[in-house]
Amino acid sequence: MRKLELHWQILIAIVLAIVVGYFVKSSTSEDFTPNIFGVSFVTIFDYIGTMFLNGLKMIIVPLITSSIIVGVAGIGSGGNLGSLGGKTMLFYASTTLAAILVGLVIINAVAPGISNGVPAGEILALEANTTDISAQVEGKGVSDVAEVFKRMIPANIVKAAAEGQMLGMIFFAILFGYFMTHLDNEYAEPMYRFWNAVFHVMMRMTEWIMLFAPIGVFALVAEVMATAGFEAAKPLAIFAVSVLAALAFHAFITLPLMLRYIGKVQPFKTMAGVSPAMLTAFSTASSSATLPITMDSLEDNIGVSNKVSSFVLPLGATVNMNGTALYECAAAVFLAQAYGLDLSFGVQFSIVVIALLTSIGVAGVPSASLVAIAIILAAVGLPVEAIGVLMVFDRILDMCRTSINVWGDACCATIVARLEGEKTNVALGLKE
Repeated sequence: MRKLELHWQILIAIVLAIVVGYFVKSSTSEDFTPNIFGVSFVTIFDYIGTMFLNGLKMIIVPLITSSIIVGVAGIGSGGNLGSLGGKTMLFYASTTLAAILVGLVIINAVAPGISNGVPAGEILALEANTTDISAQVEGKGVSDVAEVFKRMIPANIVKAAAEGQMLGMIFFAILFGYFMTHLDNEYAEPMYRFWNAVFHVMMRMTEWIMLFAPIGVFALVAEVMATAGFEAAKPLAIFAVSVLAALAFHAFITLPLMLRYIGKVQPFKTMAGVSPAMLTAFSTASSSATLPITMDSLEDNIGVSNKVSSFVLPLGATVNMNGTALYECAAAVFLAQAYGLDLSFGVQFSIVVIALLTSIGVAGVPSASLVAIAIILAAVGLPVEAIGVLMVFDRILDMCRTSINVWGDACCATIVARLEGEKTNVALGLKE
């Protein structure tokens, strides 16, 4: 019997959670609380959901560290830190930053975390004390921008890892991966194999934890429904539509403009050429699983050489996550709005920097961006448990942002190929 795909399991879990959560809420009264052996259903949902979130938090440090070390070391191997590597990293950073800023502007403009003029935290059953959270966030202004960079160099890397100071961990991993490439091969090769093995182990662990996602998602969504009911759907739906609008803007305006004016190619012919990869990414929600199709589409339909595609695309599947970075930023601001926090420039700058850096280390598997969102929330003083409310629409948003991740990789590979002097099948025919 064919096993049901994970995304269908999660969608079914969400539907069941809505039904069960609504039933629990409608059955709750002053005299009666639905329970099993004296333990309320809400408590059970909270317990299971917390275990799932703890599983995600457990893998943050080793996953991000090993991913970045392997990615940076891979760039530096084989002489690739020359022209090709420099152009690739420049465009990856540029497109990711552009995506983050698009998400930041739209979420601030729409403000989905505000419902009828008041923060939606109570509607969404966010239980943390707003006063305590405000105390952690307030006082952060322009001067705090300097603190962002100061935190990138921790005095004690082990302490930084234990306390979840991921900016320091990321900076350390980047340096570690870079200087690995400057060792003699007898030392560099075993180090690379070790960290690559750690990365693959963490990928397997991430996939294993995601096998429990239907149960975890069921518990998280059921808890929200049992506590808040259908009132929670409105701000979440507005948030989802806002994210989709931001993704669409980046996909159909930002990236095509780069293709047209920097790569001098026909944007929508390029999109048509890589559409098989984008559709595969949408259905699997995994940029890593889509990588072979992305390479075939670029080489066969666009005319990008294997030299460029074999370097740019595998690197992009690890470090270039346009859609994911946009979503991370949007989710953090949305939850801050829901808690009634007025985020200063310094805090929003922190979110941009952390989203840019953490998107480098996000595993290319379904819902792995939840790990990065947990890092951002912790960094700006928001409760990690608030991730639970995002799970209602996370699957469909995950499919969409993964498609944008792959589209961003394809755009970068096409532009780099053009800058390297390749003609491609979608060139505008302008005088070079």
